Amino acid sequence: MATLALPLTDLSHLRRRVDALAENRPAVYRMLDPYGRVIYVGKAKRLRNRLLSYFRASYPEDKAARILNATAEIEWDNAPSEFAALLNELRQIRRFKPVFNVRMNRSRRVGFIKISTGVAPKIYVGTSPGPDGTQHYGPFTSVGRLRQGVRVLNDLMGLRDCSLKMPIVFQEQGDLFGSAGQAACLRHDFGQCTAPCGGFVTEKSYNSRLKTAVAFLEAQTIEPLNHVVERMAAASESNEFELAARWRDRFDRLEWLLSSAVRSRAAIASLSFVYTDPGTYGDDRAYIIRNATVRASAPAPHSPIEREAFRALVSQNIAAEPLLGSIPSESIDEMMLLLMWFRRHPSALNRTVPFDAWLDGQHAMSNH
Repeated sequence: MATLALPLTDLSHLRRRVDALAENRPAVYRMLDPYGRVIYVGKAKRLRNRLLSYFRASYPEDKAARILNATAEIEWDNAPSEFAALLNELRQIRRFKPVFNVRMNRSRRVGFIKISTGVAPKIYVGTSPGPDGTQHYGPFTSVGRLRQGVRVLNDLMGLRDCSLKMPIVFQEQGDLFGSAGQAACLRHDFGQCTAPCGGFVTEKSYNSRLKTAVAFLEAQTIEPLNHVVERMAAASESNEFELAARWRDRFDRLEWLLSSAVRSRAAIASLSFVYTDPGTYGDDRAYIIRNATVRASAPAPHSPIEREAFRALVSQNIAAEPLLGSIPSESIDEMMLLLMWFRRHPSALNRTVPFDAWLDGQHAMSNH
């Protein structure tokens, strides 16, 4: 017969502390183990109600009860608003990496195009941030269609899709007078991969192909689409209608990939403004948001001196940047949070002001 683990602290004492001190306001809370390590970070719109719900959860069925059973202490920081609590929760999860926050509390129903580092970089699809240095494009809402589009792009450009651990031997690294090696898969035989694993392509040629693929994802070239159109037309003129239909299918998948990448970039770039978030108790804050990331924040300015100081803060944080290309892996979770926030709270856009309006002194901070 299985036995249940005993709580690591006096739960009645924790509950009395929550009853006495926790307020029903936005906050970020931390669960600590007996060694003082943060094991869980959460956010609440109404802190007291949220914490008390842990004590009503059934052990071991409910995750909340399992977390509470491993908790020796509960700490919390009050926040001006739910939006501020969401941001603070994300940053504390990054800082403490709690064991119970396995997935950063974020849905994985979206996909990203990733480009690996190292020799012969690989373009592939994933649903979570890659290691440092990995380039990301997205988010994309249909992971299945995304995989199909990336497959077509890889096949057209002859880019590898094998394991990142696959040894790479470029053509110039092999024996100058020897024969070519052997590809590790059949994609090379089908004309879909240049096989950098077998010494069939030079590093310069492979990187040139990769550069074209990246330019396509950034809408700087439509060369892959043009290639498909040419092959489709040639098949049609030769009355090879089944082949033409297959090229038409590749065209549709590439066109979807390009248009989705453009829409994603536009959605991220559109979240560039000053956003005033109303505080629950009047402690409003103003956030400088650029490309769906918070660059700086401060109490919402009201007096002329405060507005002048905030204008200087805006100027410091919107310095010229290159056109939005790939997304840094460390920014993905915050971008997703902001995209989600403004999608679920469209009225929040009424409290945004363009940067130019602030810099020109023509802003009108909404008090709604």
